[in-house]
Amino acid sequence: MTEYEKLAELLFGDVDKTPAYYEEKYPERQLKEGARVTRFAPSPTGFLHIGGLFAAMIARLTARTTDGVFFLRIEDTDKKREVAGGVKGIIDGLNDFGITFDEGMTGEDSESGDYGPYRQSARREIYRCYAKELVKKGLAYPCFCTAEDLDALRARQEEAGVTKGYYGEYACCRDLTYEQIEENIKKGKPYVLRFRAQPTESGRITFDDMIKGKIEMEANYQDAVLLKTDGIPTYHFAHAVDDHLMHTTHVVRGDEWIASVPLHIALFKACGFRVPKYAHIAPIMKEEDGGKRKLSKRKDPEAAVTYYTEEGYPAESVNEYLMTLANSNFEDWRRANPDSALSAFPFNLKKMGASGALFDLKKLTDVSKNVIARMTAQEVYERASAWAEQYNPQLYKLLTRTPEFSTSIFAIDRGGKKPRKDLAKWNEVREFTAYFFDETYIPAVTLPENITPAAAAEILEKYISVYHPAADKDEWFALIKSICAPLGYAENVKEYKAAPDQFRGHVGDVSSVIRGAVTSRLMTPDLFAIMDLLGEDRVLARLNDTLARLKGVRA
Repeated sequence: MTEYEKLAELLFGDVDKTPAYYEEKYPERQLKEGARVTRFAPSPTGFLHIGGLFAAMIARLTARTTDGVFFLRIEDTDKKREVAGGVKGIIDGLNDFGITFDEGMTGEDSESGDYGPYRQSARREIYRCYAKELVKKGLAYPCFCTAEDLDALRARQEEAGVTKGYYGEYACCRDLTYEQIEENIKKGKPYVLRFRAQPTESGRITFDDMIKGKIEMEANYQDAVLLKTDGIPTYHFAHAVDDHLMHTTHVVRGDEWIASVPLHIALFKACGFRVPKYAHIAPIMKEEDGGKRKLSKRKDPEAAVTYYTEEGYPAESVNEYLMTLANSNFEDWRRANPDSALSAFPFNLKKMGASGALFDLKKLTDVSKNVIARMTAQEVYERASAWAEQYNPQLYKLLTRTPEFSTSIFAIDRGGKKPRKDLAKWNEVREFTAYFFDETYIPAVTLPENITPAAAAEILEKYISVYHPAADKDEWFALIKSICAPLGYAENVKEYKAAPDQFRGHVGDVSSVIRGAVTSRLMTPDLFAIMDLLGEDRVLARLNDTLARLKGVRA
């Protein structure tokens, strides 16, 4: 038995499994050639960030477009930062936006798939097995340095003006003998397990990032910690073992991890694992004071995915918008394929931008208006009601009291080549529908700028005298035109523009007065459809009420 093998038994004598056992337990996936296996591997330390949703979407697309596998792994080795219900919060947040998994965690304590456990804290013995193997190869060793030792080491390095870290001559425990290690363990000294970094010939590494392109970096030379004093692995070691045994082919993650790639590649190679492909996503940025910064969990409410759910943005809208950030050709594709499902878009990792994309809430709003405009009235009713049930009980009660009436509201000006785009999110529905319900309608005198109260009163008096609720749309508009000439208004805009001095206004002004009287607004969908839906009693009551207000007399 070699010195390293003796050391492995000393440190991990209770580990009875070998790597061969796990290699057999987690065999190569039987997938077609070219299929990609990706994962989303968050830590349950807080709310799901929009950047996390973006990364999950990209990882999912990478797998799905190649008939591969996308799984959810929870990286919970940092127990100090873990929050209660964190796993459920992540899963619920992803589900809200249609991000589903082929395998992995399905709840706080449930999972599905053949390559689990999918929670790192449940994989402790697997990591210890591979850690033991590294010790046997002489590629890992115990380090007994205390926090005070490490502080002193950093002070020495700072004084010497060299790079801080645990490496080379500063790796105090790297060359301890077996006897020294045994003595320390007998004394009960706590220790971490460190990686014994192996120098490369050039001191450099090069790898091809599928988003950033070719990247050359300094090779790893630090003796990084693999297992902490409690035996829990660091992220660096755990993810290498997990991605190997779960057969991850493409690691899709934020570009803040690029600095760790040299260590990760060194770990993969030291363990005898195939190095996966990397795709590092640039962060989502925000414009501020003429510059750019990352969306902040602390400063920006829109950083949390719950913000979009609470505001009532449809999941499809957020996904469509994120796709505009993902691939620059998406918007051209959407214009050419307005009715196609998002999944039909030919996503390509290599078409992602290498630098951070600016997050633009105004653009998201525009995208969302288009998404909602493509929905049927029934879909809008159902989606708005579902949102209101959770976030606006009064609106929910109004919408669901008479579903047919409510659905008819959303049907106005919907469909056709140029549907109206009034709604961008469900929290706008209350204001959008307010004048249809007596409980939320607020009467007000609302007039075009060129119409005086006296002129408006004349228009309403005349219109009330000819109002005929049974008229179809053509007859209804003919009635409005019929009162124009007697009141001095042009029957069409073209006629007015030809001789504006001869008229008090045109038929559009007359219609606007009626619109304002019925809805208290000057901008609405089709007025005929609104009046038809409100019915004769409501329309007449509002016309007369506005007329009385214009005359300064309470009805």
